[in-house]
Amino acid sequence: MASAHSEHADNSDFTALKLLIAGGFGVGKTTLVEAVSEIRPLRTEEHLTEASRPVDSLHGVETKTTTTVAMDFGRITLRQGLALYLFGTPGQDRFWFVWDELTTGSLGAVVLADTRRLADCFPAVDYFESRHIPFVVAVNCFDGIRTHSPRAVARALDLNSATPVVLCDVRERESGKEVLISLVEHVLTGEAGPTAPSDPAKVPGS
Repeated sequence: MASAHSEHADNSDFTALKLLIAGGFGVGKTTLVEAVSEIRPLRTEEHLTEASRPVDSLHGVETKTTTTVAMDFGRITLRQGLALYLFGTPGQDRFWFVWDELTTGSLGAVVLADTRRLADCFPAVDYFESRHIPFVVAVNCFDGIRTHSPRAVARALDLNSATPVVLCDVRERESGKEVLISLVEHVLTGEAGPTAPSDPAKVPGS
């Protein structure tokens, strides 16, 4: 982080925002950070072991072989003078103690959701709501399949009407970037709604 700040030390107009990428186990957090990051992302993945099977449910993600045990880190510049530092959280309950550390200094969060396992994102939604941290819900449309509308997802999660819900494919950089832009808009204006468009032109100065 020190090097990231030092390269902009002489630019008084430079702004860096710390954002979290959260959600359930295997929902695509690491993939999103990797897809959008302009630097080689830091990953803290370890292979799943037989010992972890009783505590890490693989329901719906049976082919998953690794898991994030601390965080993922990446960086993306949205426009000149505005960069986002992305911190991907672990998905399993046994790593919840890491969240409080990662949340320090963050301005907002993306909660990734898989509609096949929608209940998995409830803990993240509750976490950010209880701490009054602004967030958007991004529905990861695996294989491009969109089976539920943003409005339906918002109702199912009982979200505040001001919480944006967007559809995305975390494997695609532009799709992931639009999710982050939606979050920045939500953080800066506090006015984005559940179906607000995620248009890069709406970011001030972009």
